[in-house]
Amino acid sequence: MGSDNVRQLRIFFFPFMAYGHILPTIDMAKLFASRGLKATIITTPLNAPIFAQTIQRTQKLGAKIDVQTVNFPSVEAGLSPGCENLDLVASQEMFLKFIKATEMLKQPLEELLSEDPPDCLVADMFFPWATDVAQRLGVPRMVFHGTSFFALCATECVRLHEPHKNVPSDSDPFAIPNFPHEIKLTRKQLPEHLRSGVENDFTRFNREAKESEVRSFGVIVNSFYELEPDYADYYRNVLGRRAWHIGPVSLCNRDIEDKATRGKKATIDEHECLKWLDSKDPNSVIYICFGSVAKFSPNQLREIALALEASGQQFIWVVRKADKGGGDKDEAGGDEEWLPRGFEERMKSENKGLIIRDWAPQVLILDHKAIGAFVTHCGWNSTLEGICAGVPMVTWPVFAEQFYNEKLVTQVLRVGVGVGAQQWVGIVADKEIVSKDRIEKALRQVMVGDEAEAMRDRAKLLADKARRAIEDGGSSYSGMNALIRELALHRIARDAKS
Repeated sequence: MGSDNVRQLRIFFFPFMAYGHILPTIDMAKLFASRGLKATIITTPLNAPIFAQTIQRTQKLGAKIDVQTVNFPSVEAGLSPGCENLDLVASQEMFLKFIKATEMLKQPLEELLSEDPPDCLVADMFFPWATDVAQRLGVPRMVFHGTSFFALCATECVRLHEPHKNVPSDSDPFAIPNFPHEIKLTRKQLPEHLRSGVENDFTRFNREAKESEVRSFGVIVNSFYELEPDYADYYRNVLGRRAWHIGPVSLCNRDIEDKATRGKKATIDEHECLKWLDSKDPNSVIYICFGSVAKFSPNQLREIALALEASGQQFIWVVRKADKGGGDKDEAGGDEEWLPRGFEERMKSENKGLIIRDWAPQVLILDHKAIGAFVTHCGWNSTLEGICAGVPMVTWPVFAEQFYNEKLVTQVLRVGVGVGAQQWVGIVADKEIVSKDRIEKALRQVMVGDEAEAMRDRAKLLADKARRAIEDGGSSYSGMNALIRELALHRIARDAKS
């Protein structure tokens, strides 16, 4: 098989319309394009500008990468015009309408693939119908979940064995059966549709997604073998999935501009942010960010502010703006009344902390030597970015597979401490308040003392392994090579039949 075959391979990438899915997909597309393949990203008109600059810069470097758009039927699905990103979804009801809108993209996708069939379609797990579309056209469909091997294994084991049905209450712990490590959870930490056991839109959707995955060509995983070898092996050998690890994909962003412009435009000038960090000692600043979807209540935000001040630690804290029309409203929609009186002014005058509204250049910040810990919701992108930066974490899961990722960080990798979140709360995190005292205790644990140093040492080792994994000869570099070879062989076999 000559190198020309590989160079001509064309891959379409179709991410779910959420920053946590779009950003790693763009990184994946850049990685494949850097290997001489032609990459096309399919998205909607209002999501395309998110990565326009990144695509232009990648094209200037000679990589073959482009964008195709399909119109998003927000109004037809009962959403407001322009609601094309999960960032704008404020409730579970809206989320179901959003999923309904994505299902209406089936025909536009089929038309796009029919016009110019690629050699592979990497479609998000939120698009289970993409497998049927691709199969009809003879195109191998790969699934991208955007999470860890650990979470994929845990999700499937809980689905298959239903251990949560064998405990008397929502607060009693159960162990995940047949697992490489003893991992315990409670029903409260599982999604609502699993807890209730009632067939509904969510359970039906999850079943369709699982069936679609089993029938697909395989799964691409944004992870590296050395991070979770037991679970990479378990996923392939015990659960029988075809999977290729190619991460951490965020490490393809090597220069300051790539890191600074990843995602939305930051609401702070990156040079101002870096200048502030440059004035700090190594490992002396805590970075706090809960991703682009979860919305905390004013009471919870206040507890965080009180804990930060009481801990005496320096910090950068990213607070979401729910008010997309501008103004001074915080993520809970209030007029920042949650801030303790004079808090922000004191933090500024004492040069203790920065509050960033809405969007921060996260990879750029985490990579700075001044960052000593990361308070995170355990979304997989953020978790992996923390691992790549070699910083210990304070884990605060709120929904999706985040409680599984927390267990990986705190119990398997031992590079973090939990803040004590007990409840899967969904997009609006208002069902549980984590107290100031618990937050303060976790902040001190991860920043001060022998335990903190040991965590930091382990985190630095993982960061080194992450960088080696994507270099020539590393596990993820080799994983990508293996996948490219398999796709090339598949195309040769397909061409021989036609």
